[in-house]
Amino acid sequence: MPHETLWEIAKAEVEKRGTNGSEGDGAEIGEKSVFFIGSKNGGKTTVILRCLDRDEPPKPTLALDYTYGRRAKGYNTPKDIAHFWELGGGTSLLDLISVPITSDTLRTFSLVLVLDLSKPNDLWPTMENLLQATKSHVDKVIMKLGKINPKAVSEMRQKIWNNMQKDHPDRELIDPFPVPLVIIGSKYDIFQDFESEKRKVICKTLRFVAHYYGASLMFTSKSEALLLKIRGVINQLAFGIDKSKSICVDQNKPLFITAGLDSFSQIGSPPIPENDIGKLHAHSPMELWKKVYEKLFPPKSINTLKNIKDPARDPQYAESEVDEMRIQKDQVLS
Repeated sequence: MPHETLWEIAKAEVEKRGTNGSEGDGAEIGEKSVFFIGSKNGGKTTVILRCLDRDEPPKPTLALDYTYGRRAKGYNTPKDIAHFWELGGGTSLLDLISVPITSDTLRTFSLVLVLDLSKPNDLWPTMENLLQATKSHVDKVIMKLGKINPKAVSEMRQKIWNNMQKDHPDRELIDPFPVPLVIIGSKYDIFQDFESEKRKVICKTLRFVAHYYGASLMFTSKSEALLLKIRGVINQLAFGIDKSKSICVDQNKPLFITAGLDSFSQIGSPPIPENDIGKLHAHSPMELWKKVYEKLFPPKSINTLKNIKDPARDPQYAESEVDEMRIQKDQVLS
């Protein structure tokens, strides 16, 4: 009888827990999932390790990594469990997005998009590709869940809209992401040395995107103070800890804007002369911001697959017997 792999055991356990907990009416349960996606080498692993108080050097994420954390809300109470998933490879492994997002996990699922502020030319395509691929899959799962538990879907949507005050002037203008979304701009220590105009465009663009999707937005770096603020936000997603109400919209400081606290009037129009806006031929506000952003930071046309390191040749995964057989096979094929 063949041995089960670690992934198969983990998948079976998640499905078992989901089956046991999916018969309810959508009530809050003691397990949540947080999915980290974003820029390649953008600092996703560092954020996760900091949230879990793990003092270890981050290793490159090759495909899809999983870990978990436990936390008790009080004395003599069962510990809540948070499942942390991380997608590696930037935008090159979009097919793996479907693994952690299922009808069993969706009700307590959150998404964290980490964008490398030091690489502004890659920022928009990374953000756009990852959010579109994730939303597409989430929408399919919501349709599936709605057929067997429409009440759970209704509660999910209501929970998303609760982040926005009922009298907020932008309530009819936004399109909230179907699951809670946090956008983190990493490597602020490099970004802060950019020219003022470049920082302005990046800050205003990310504020627009975050507000449009009903997401929180914050910048971080290796600074302990900033990492602690990020840790608090992630703990809120993972363990239901009280949400921070602090806000900083000053482009000369690290942005920190909780979902629902920004507004289009405060963000302002895209940073481009009014005479040029009509020349861009945009069909939606999002497309207009994209065109303005990419005019200053044109995306680089690169094949992302070329940047993926072959794990079979990575020394941290060395297996002498397997490697010897691989060498022999390569010699035969060549």
